[in-house]
Amino acid sequence: MFWLKKILSQLVMPIPASIMLLVIAAILWRTNKLMLLRCGRIALVTAITLLVLTSQTQVSYFLADSLESQYQVNHQPITGTCVVMVLGSGNREQQGHTAVQQLSSTALARLTEGVRQFSLGQNCTLVVSGWSGGNQPTAHATIMALAAQELGIPTASLVVFNHPKDTIEEAYALKNIVGYDPFRLVTSATHMPRSMAIFSALGMQPQPAPSDFIANRGDWWRLDADQLLTSQRSIHEYVGILWLQIKGLSH
Repeated sequence: MFWLKKILSQLVMPIPASIMLLVIAAILWRTNKLMLLRCGRIALVTAITLLVLTSQTQVSYFLADSLESQYQVNHQPITGTCVVMVLGSGNREQQGHTAVQQLSSTALARLTEGVRQFSLGQNCTLVVSGWSGGNQPTAHATIMALAAQELGIPTASLVVFNHPKDTIEEAYALKNIVGYDPFRLVTSATHMPRSMAIFSALGMQPQPAPSDFIANRGDWWRLDADQLLTSQRSIHEYVGILWLQIKGLSH
C-alpha cells in the first residue's frame, strides 16, 4: 500500500504528468489517424499548459499559501511535559560531511525549528523520525539525531524513530510515548494541515509549529523551476489530504 500510494501520487504531479503527456503525444503523432492526432495535440497542449501554470509565481503562491496560512509560527512557551516531534524528510549521506550538512534543505529547516521549540520548554524531549528510504545504509532519523547533537541537543534528550516510512506511521510511533498528552509538532508549513489531521484523528493533541515556508510572492511574469517545485510540493499535499479523506483519517 505504501509503494502504491507513492506511485499513484507521482502520476498527478506536474513534472511526471507533463512527461507522461508528452510521451503520449509523441506516440500518437506517429499514427495517421485523425482522431489520434487530435488527441496527441491535446496531450501536448495540456502538458505545456500544466508546466507553464505551475511554474508561474501567482499560481505556485496560491497553492502553497492556502496550506501554509492555516497555521502560524509558534512562539508560545511549552508548559508542563515538553515533547517536540520533528517529522522526517530526507538526507544524502556524504563521506566527511557533518550530519547537518547531509540534511536536505527541508529536513534542516524542520530540525532547526525543532531545536527552537526545544528551547521554549524545560526538560524537553526531542523526537526525530525517518527510515532509510530503502537505498541508504543509515536511517534518516539517525542522521537527524546526530545533526541535533551538533546543534546542541543533549543525547539524553533525544528519541529516535528509525522505522516509520510516512506520517501515519510516525503518529502511531509517537502515540506509544505521549499517549494523549499535548506535544509540539514540527514539520513543513505545507505539510502541517495533513499532519495535524493525521495526529488529531488518532485522538492526540498536537500543537503546530510550522517551518520551511515556501510560498513566495514574486513577479507575475516569471517562470522558474523554484515555483514549479513549490507547486509540486503543494499538489503533493492536496493529494495526500484527499487520500486521508478516502481512508477516513481526517477531521
